[in-house]
Amino acid sequence: MITDTEIRLRGVEALIQALGEVQAERFISLILREPFDYTEWQQQLWQDRSVEQISRAAMLQRRSEK
Repeated sequence: MITDTEIRLRGVEALIQALGEVQAERFISLILREPFDYTEWQQQLWQDRSVEQISRAAMLQRRSEK
């Protein structure tokens, strides 16, 4: 099990890698500014896609990153 500090560090690193430094900061400020229910967001995020479609998209994304 990793510490809360390590989770925060890895999360910020992932955001920076995915968005770049400026957009990662912008994302964090958006999350802090607005009330945000992560669980509700996740439940609504992929309502129009099946598990198979999400998995296929994830596999294609991984291949394109290599």
